[in-house]
Amino acid sequence: MERIGQVVRLRPEAVERYQELHASVWPDVLRTIWDCNIRNYSIFLYEPELLLFAYFEYIGEDYDADQAKMAADPVTQEWWTITNPMQEPLASRPEGSWWTPAREVFHTD
Repeated sequence: MERIGQVVRLRPEAVERYQELHASVWPDVLRTIWDCNIRNYSIFLYEPELLLFAYFEYIGEDYDADQAKMAADPVTQEWWTITNPMQEPLASRPEGSWWTPAREVFHTD
């Protein structure tokens, strides 16, 4: 299992709608997340800077393949057409990434 943290900025005008959407995520999106070997997925909002911090645990064996599978899912693509414009990727993100990876510096069980 791999713990993954990521950061993206939430646009100020989208805070309320983003929270509403995530209060009732579409079942097919949740199913795709599960089918792509992601568990314990949480998104936190850090205010007032409006940073979204995502944390999840990846239990699969080929992260890139599972991410490609998720990206190919039509319902997930539709979800992203709604949620992505609400976000603003950080300038420091790796090329080709939307969310910026956060490096784990501490963990305890």
